[in-house]
Amino acid sequence: MRNWVPVLLPSLIAGLFAHQGMAADLNIKVNIPQINASEYHRPYVAVWIERVDQSVAQNLALWYSQKSGPEGSGTKWLADLRQWWRKGGRDAQLPLDGISGATRPVGEYSLSFNDGKALAALPKGEYRLVVEAAREKGGHELVRIPFNWPATKADTQKVDGQQELGAISLDIKP
Repeated sequence: MRNWVPVLLPSLIAGLFAHQGMAADLNIKVNIPQINASEYHRPYVAVWIERVDQSVAQNLALWYSQKSGPEGSGTKWLADLRQWWRKGGRDAQLPLDGISGATRPVGEYSLSFNDGKALAALPKGEYRLVVEAAREKGGHELVRIPFNWPATKADTQKVDGQQELGAISLDIKP
């Protein structure tokens, strides 16, 4: 027993503090623009982090109709979020705990992840923030913002959507 304690003890201590160095703030702003259309429906929106190979690393938000209507369940239209759907949405157990929410009207919405829990399992590496929107009788749009995790310096990036999304900003602080 004495032989393995000196070998194992440093690994255990390093494991306890491994996520301390990964703590960082990640703040996202998603703007849903005003669209002049005769029949306007609020967009379905998915926000996630993807790896370089485009697989989903972490879902951050999923806004869709939470009610069933004459046209069926709100989940019926989640397939219109094509990229999110193909990369794991179709296999997801809905609603996603702490992530799913109702569709949002026109405006700017903030998502903050600064407690270290939501992104604690995200290993060091290159990622992309992905925001995808699809609207019934409307269009479809997807924007990506690359970033490195964990952040070594404060960084703010902004991408303007062209139709279904307005300005999307990503603010990361170590």
